[in-house]
Amino acid sequence: MSRPVVVTGLGLVSCAGEGVDAHLAALAGEAAPRTDSETFAPYPVHPAPAIVWDGQIPKRSDQRQMEAWQRLGVYAAGLALDAAGVKDDAAFKQALHLVVAAGGGERDYAADGAILTGLRDAADPGAYLNERLQNDLRPTLFLAQLSNLLAGNIAIVHGVTGASRTFMGEESAGVDALRIAQARVASGQIDAILVGGSYSAERPDVLVIHEMGGYLARDAYRPVFARGESGGGAGGFILGSCAAFLMLESAAHAAARGARALARLEPVASDRTRRAPGSVAGSLETLWRQAGLSAPDTVLSGATGVAPITAEERGALARLAPGARLRALGDVIGHGLEVAAPFGAALAAVLVAAGGAREVAVTAVGHRRGEGILRLVPA
Repeated sequence: MSRPVVVTGLGLVSCAGEGVDAHLAALAGEAAPRTDSETFAPYPVHPAPAIVWDGQIPKRSDQRQMEAWQRLGVYAAGLALDAAGVKDDAAFKQALHLVVAAGGGERDYAADGAILTGLRDAADPGAYLNERLQNDLRPTLFLAQLSNLLAGNIAIVHGVTGASRTFMGEESAGVDALRIAQARVASGQIDAILVGGSYSAERPDVLVIHEMGGYLARDAYRPVFARGESGGGAGGFILGSCAAFLMLESAAHAAARGARALARLEPVASDRTRRAPGSVAGSLETLWRQAGLSAPDTVLSGATGVAPITAEERGALARLAPGARLRALGDVIGHGLEVAAPFGAALAAVLVAAGGAREVAVTAVGHRRGEGILRLVPA
C-alpha cells in the first residue's frame, strides 16, 4: 500500500522572517538575505529575526532553559501545529509522531572557558579535567546540549507525545527525517507526523568547527552559485539561523478532518557517494529518476557553495532541468545543515500552495557527504 502524503501545516523561521508570507516574498524577490558581517567577522551569518517567543512558548521558565536552537525549533513546531489547525487538539497531539533533524546543541561557553583556563596551571591536568567534568556538567550529562532535547521540549511545550525520533548527521539527517516520515505515512503505519529541525548559526563554536574544515565563506555575501568562481574566493557556506517543521498526513486523514492540503510530498530519494570527481552529478541523475522527476518548473537547491561540489551540482541541474527556475536556498535563508532539506520541502510546499509552481524539485547535497532529492506537486 502506498497512500498519498500531503503537507497540511508549515512552521518557518529564518533571516527572512517567520511564517509562510515572509518566505513566499523572499522566494519571489532577488534581494540578498539579511546578513550580519560584523559580529563574527570575517565570517558572515544570516541571523534569526526578532521573535516574541511567548506566542508559541508561553512559559518564561521554558524559554530560559532552552538555548537559541531549541527555542527556534519549538517555536517553528508551534507554528506548524497552528497552521495545521491542531494546536488545541489534545487527542490529535497525543497520537502525533515526531521526527527531528538536529545537530549537537549549544555548548556551555563559561564552563569550557573555565576548564581551559584552569588546565594551563593544573599540577595534574588529567585529574583536574576529570574533576571539572564531574562537577561542571549540565544536567543533560554533556557540556553541549543533546540533539534529542529539541524533541523533548516540543513534547513538553506543545503536548506532542507520540513516538519521536531524532536524526544527526548534517544535511543527510534532514533528508532521512523526511524520507522516513513520508514513508511511514505512505505505508499506512501512521496517519500523521510532525517533521523538521532547527539550527542556530550565531555560535562561535560551530563557526570554529566548520572553519577548521575550510567550509566557511568569508567577508561579504555572494550568491551561492557565484562562490568559488573567478573573483568569488574559495567558496563555502554562510550559516543561517533557521527552523522548519512540516505536518505530514495521509490525504484521507487530512480530508476526514477537513484540513487543507498544501502540496503532496512524493517518496524521498537519498544516496551517499564517496565524493570522487563526478560522483555528485552521477548521484543526482540517479536520484532524479528515483524521485520521479521529469520537467519541474522550479528547483530549490540546497547547494552549500562549497567548491567544487556546488559547481558539479549546478552542471547536473542544468542538464536535468534546463527550463526550470533554479533558486539556491542559501540565497534565501542561508545554510542550516540538518534543516536544509526540511526547509527546502517547506518552501516547495509554499510555492505549490500559492500556485507558483506545478512541480518543485528540492536537492540536498551535503557539504562533505550525502545527497538527496525530493519532489512536491499539487495535492
